[in-house]
Amino acid sequence: MTSSHSSNTNQEKVVPVGIERLCEKVARYGTPEDVALVRRAYEFADNAHAGQQRRSGEDYIIHPIAVAEILADLGLDAVTIAAALLHDVVEDTSVTEAQLVAEFGVEIRDLVDGVTKLGRLKYLSKEEQQAENLRKMFLAMAKDIRVILIKLADRLHNMRTLRHLPPEKQQRIAAETLEIFAPLAHRLGISKIKFELEDTALRYMNPQQYYRIVNLMAKKRAEREEYVQEVINTLKNKLQEIEITADVNGRAKHIYSIYRKMTTQNKQFNEIYDLLAVRVIVDSIKDCYAILGIVHTLWKPMPGRFKDYIAMPKPNMYQSLHTTVIGPRGEPLEIQIRTWEMHRTAEYGIAAHWLYKEGQDATKDMSFAQKMGWFREILEWQQDLKDAQEFMETLKIDLFADEVFVFTPKGAVISLPRGSVPIDFAYRIHTDIGNRTIGAKVNGKIVPLDYKLQTGDIVEILTSKASFGPSRDWLKIVKSPQAKSKIRAWFKKEKREENILKGRELLEKEIKKHGLEASDVLTEKNLGEVMAKFNFTKEDDLLAALGYGAVSTHQVMTRLLEKIKKDNPEENAVITEIREGQRQQRKGGLGVRVRGIDNLLIRFSRCCSPVPGDEIVGFVTRGRGVSVHRTDCPNITNEQEEEKRFLEVEWESSPAIAYNVDIEVTALDRRGLTIEVMNAIAETKTDITAVQARADKRKIATINLQINIRNVDHLHSVVERIKRIKDVYTVRRLMQ
Repeated sequence: MTSSHSSNTNQEKVVPVGIERLCEKVARYGTPEDVALVRRAYEFADNAHAGQQRRSGEDYIIHPIAVAEILADLGLDAVTIAAALLHDVVEDTSVTEAQLVAEFGVEIRDLVDGVTKLGRLKYLSKEEQQAENLRKMFLAMAKDIRVILIKLADRLHNMRTLRHLPPEKQQRIAAETLEIFAPLAHRLGISKIKFELEDTALRYMNPQQYYRIVNLMAKKRAEREEYVQEVINTLKNKLQEIEITADVNGRAKHIYSIYRKMTTQNKQFNEIYDLLAVRVIVDSIKDCYAILGIVHTLWKPMPGRFKDYIAMPKPNMYQSLHTTVIGPRGEPLEIQIRTWEMHRTAEYGIAAHWLYKEGQDATKDMSFAQKMGWFREILEWQQDLKDAQEFMETLKIDLFADEVFVFTPKGAVISLPRGSVPIDFAYRIHTDIGNRTIGAKVNGKIVPLDYKLQTGDIVEILTSKASFGPSRDWLKIVKSPQAKSKIRAWFKKEKREENILKGRELLEKEIKKHGLEASDVLTEKNLGEVMAKFNFTKEDDLLAALGYGAVSTHQVMTRLLEKIKKDNPEENAVITEIREGQRQQRKGGLGVRVRGIDNLLIRFSRCCSPVPGDEIVGFVTRGRGVSVHRTDCPNITNEQEEEKRFLEVEWESSPAIAYNVDIEVTALDRRGLTIEVMNAIAETKTDITAVQARADKRKIATINLQINIRNVDHLHSVVERIKRIKDVYTVRRLMQ
């Protein structure tokens, strides 16, 4: 069969050998209809790519055929094979998505669209473009995991033909492969693709080390193979005695894993003993454990080197028993034991769900959906990361991270990235638990929140409804992207309304300080100019920034005054006069005034110790003037029947005045804790007027302090600083 078009010549183009080989592979596990679909997709792609060539000089159609062959070797369905043949037609030819739908349907169009790069859009940087491509790919993968399988096969063939590109492109593509695509193959459990991607990338990233390892392995190969064969023969003879059928063979370690072990563990090649391993494949899980017992009777196991991935599979579904023993020549040797089904999953990973399914739709399999839950987690946290570089770095951490397996007090297994702390665990259980975390117990003992969790730890989270919520410092110690995303979301969403209200209040108070009316100053025109100066598009964004301190009221007020002076020059003298009058009026005051009444005796109540920034109310006392309380003070609620004695009061700006506030700190008792808390407060340039500390039988320390505070913002900064101290659980403001 020949194609119907010609390429640069009038001669008929011969069908590539690869398409016949591809159809033969599909025919082994598919139906005649499947083969017909693959041929039709090839003919459509061949026509679309007519006249196009790759850097190697080959016809472009060779690439999609090779990609489709890689997927056929994994046993993928005919729809995926067809989409692989068509994966570049929308991006690189004049074919439209509408034409693709008309010819092959929506399912194939969606697969092709998921793989297609966003090459037609403009971005600020290569990093941003790569981030957007990956975002789109993950969105498509959430709908259909076959998108990433096509993308991995596409990348694998590109790596196989990388020699035709310039050196700088080789380096860039190889680096991207090691950072993104090989870890993705690992997460999907497709070791066949992962190993080849890693080895090929290393050849271009560090050719000197790559070929050095290849040569060293070649020199030792005969000796190693003889040693492994000795082990295989011994094990086979023993299995025949107990009548267990098993496939026993040797497995060479791939080059990149040797390179990583040499670099991360600082070892020389001759110090690496597990260049070859023995793999035993059996029919049942019962036989796996039986053979493990035999191996341990034949050779002495090395302590701490046994891993049961059957009872506790890896997140990428990998299952096997791994044990390292001292072999017959006194050298360490790794032996892996698994069933045939486990072996297929280890080789093909997610793709194994399409093997031997007898027509079932793997994408609708519930266990399949659960195993792919981590993709959806990536989608959740990546939506909060607007910065392309941050997204890329976080993605790399999530893909690369080794895992630890810890337990809840009820025995449920939780998988976390290695290096995770109790806060990561808390957010994995539930967002509310994470937000209310004040401490943690590991294996029954209280640990600091920056304790690195180890596999096997039993973790219990201590929470409190009175918690101030997460600290921004938690972002520095958590490891999982999910925890970071949820902490950011708390600051962004939970406090946004509060920050907007606080920002408006601060700005209105600043305006009143200047003797102006907020309604006159906060016009749309004035605010528009200020927002433009600080690069905000909405008024609420500006107010929220004021609320959480990203912009100061002084900065905004300066801009507003400049605008007022520019628009109304005659008001300059009035504003100056008002300012001076206010300074004289407030000199020597307590920072509070009663609205509409002058010369009243004012004092602060000791029961709630209000400070600037608190909502306050005045209460007329008999013979003692006006007592100022916080509006949430319990003593106020007891006096509701005397409403006529309430007065409206408001804060003035009195930076020189200090106000007493009582706070309570609870923490794990240890030597030097009280001194550390006092030093932390001193770092914020805050005076301490009283301190009292005690500890109970549970070794929980309670420290009560009275400190001098300028305003609520000052108090919050002190609280945040204390919360950063190791072993501190809670910090709260007291009422008497």
